[in-house]
Amino acid sequence: MTSHMMELSVTKRSQGASSEVARDINRRIVLNLIRTRHPISRADLARLSGLQRSTISLIVEQLIQENWVLEGPTGRLPRGRRPTFLRLNDERVIIGVDVRPSQTTVALADANGRFISQEMMATSSDPKAALDELIECIQRIRRSCRGKKIEGVGISLPGRFDHTSDRLVFAPNLKWRDVDIRNPIADATGLEVELENAANACVLAEVWFNRLEECRNLVVMTVSEGIGTGLLANGELVRGLNGMAGEFGHVPLDPDGPLCGCGSRGCWEVFASNRAALRYYFESHAEAEGLTFPDLLSRADHGDTQACKALDRMAHYLGRGMRLIVAGLAPERIVVVGDLTKSWHRFGSIIEAAVQAQVLPGGVAPKIVPAYEDGMARLRGTVALVLQKHFSV
Repeated sequence: MTSHMMELSVTKRSQGASSEVARDINRRIVLNLIRTRHPISRADLARLSGLQRSTISLIVEQLIQENWVLEGPTGRLPRGRRPTFLRLNDERVIIGVDVRPSQTTVALADANGRFISQEMMATSSDPKAALDELIECIQRIRRSCRGKKIEGVGISLPGRFDHTSDRLVFAPNLKWRDVDIRNPIADATGLEVELENAANACVLAEVWFNRLEECRNLVVMTVSEGIGTGLLANGELVRGLNGMAGEFGHVPLDPDGPLCGCGSRGCWEVFASNRAALRYYFESHAEAEGLTFPDLLSRADHGDTQACKALDRMAHYLGRGMRLIVAGLAPERIVVVGDLTKSWHRFGSIIEAAVQAQVLPGGVAPKIVPAYEDGMARLRGTVALVLQKHFSV
């Protein structure tokens, strides 16, 4: 990450950036190094950034005055002055919101992506009612912060958000249409609000907190009620026109297939999502009333033959749809996020075989990686969404 940041710094300076812009770039480089390497000394900051020690000292003092950075214990060296270590201030916090069709989670996190608290609520089909309840929850968390500095609110959405019009423009599983989410929350709370598609938020989580600085062509695929894909191309998050890039879940695999929430038939997600697996199980005449996807995983692990067949079928379609991504984008890595990763022993080999069978001549199959996480990838993405305005160069 540091070499990439230095390249950006040199490029911007060579383009005639003002000294103020150069200072801002250097500040973000130093802040990012403290975030990713803390505890770290001033000497190590100078060595890793390539900046003069006097420049490091000025930037660090500014960050300490702004309460972004705290000084910690001193280290031991064979001789000379003992270094004082620096770390991020845990009192700078972010409110993260993960909106899903059935449930919304609101969490408080520090600048290192560690979660302090969280609340959950049912997601109303009425966007106004849902926003009112969300605002009330944010205000409640805000009152509990007691002296902590809230940097902003990051929101992950199961659909596409148009950053130009500030509106949610495409969320078939959420069933909200043309909704302004940012401004009502910002007006009611006085906080800065950042919104992003859930899969894009997961891309940010991977890059920021899993330190994938060497991977510049990445696809994160979220598998839940639907299928979402977030794209990182040449190190940049791809949003496309009106924020609609990456909707592979709504590419038809079979025009005569089941009706999708987007209005089309046979979309990838109607064959490969959690809902699809539950539908396969129900169609097998198995008892499925009130069954959830984690329940289905559990039944398969306990030897339910029909559950195993439903999940195998889902895995086959996941691999079949991934061929579109591999052929169209040639990513280095595809990271899969969702409950299915808890049973990757069941899904992984089927998906990989389906993808490998269709790699184009001269092509290389990407590494397909399950995100073995605690269900917090989207929320970690909302934290990165807020912090990137301070840390990105």
